Amino acid sequence: MRAALYLRVSTLDQHPESQLHDLLHLAQQRGWDVVGRFIDHGISGTRAKRPGLDLMMSEARKGRFDVVVVWACDRLARSVRHFLEVLDELNHFGVAFVSYREQIDTGGPLGRALMVIIGAIAELERSLIIERVRAGMRRAKLEGRHIGRNPVQVDVDAIRRERARGMSLREIAKLHRIGKTTVARILKDHATGVPQGALLTCSQTVESTNADQAA
Repeated sequence: MRAALYLRVSTLDQHPESQLHDLLHLAQQRGWDVVGRFIDHGISGTRAKRPGLDLMMSEARKGRFDVVVVWACDRLARSVRHFLEVLDELNHFGVAFVSYREQIDTGGPLGRALMVIIGAIAELERSLIIERVRAGMRRAKLEGRHIGRNPVQVDVDAIRRERARGMSLREIAKLHRIGKTTVARILKDHATGVPQGALLTCSQTVESTNADQAA
């Protein structure tokens, strides 16, 4: 198996060598090929965004390794929520997780059962967040508060006239400071064909031409 080692120390005067020694020894015992070492030096575990961790997750998405090995769970994350999110994402990529100190291994039968539980907890958390957002929107609506962006005020007649003069959707959008898709939708929703005056003029021109030819 291809293994990635993740190491983190909280302060600059700490060194990850002791963690690295134990993880390399564990990888050797299990016959793993260490293909990457990701280190965050002097960064707190409470921070969800870390250069080493972000790079490791990016490499996991590309399928560069099969297992992530850490010295202890708190090296990966301090909060339970962040820890579950990382494990759930690794599971989604098909990457196992091993902790040296806690003896957690998601690659075995018990570990796979743990990942099912972690996945269910993560899904529950996402559902709760969605429900809280919806509840907040319902409350705002009942209180008469506006939700979302303010509506754009546009001159529909002006847009139709400019389009009739041959202006492109991009030019009209730039003139009114709206999106090109919005212009197209406005023209579609308020379409009434070519103005009647233009049709009459066109018809009169054709009739006059035919009369001259007959004469």
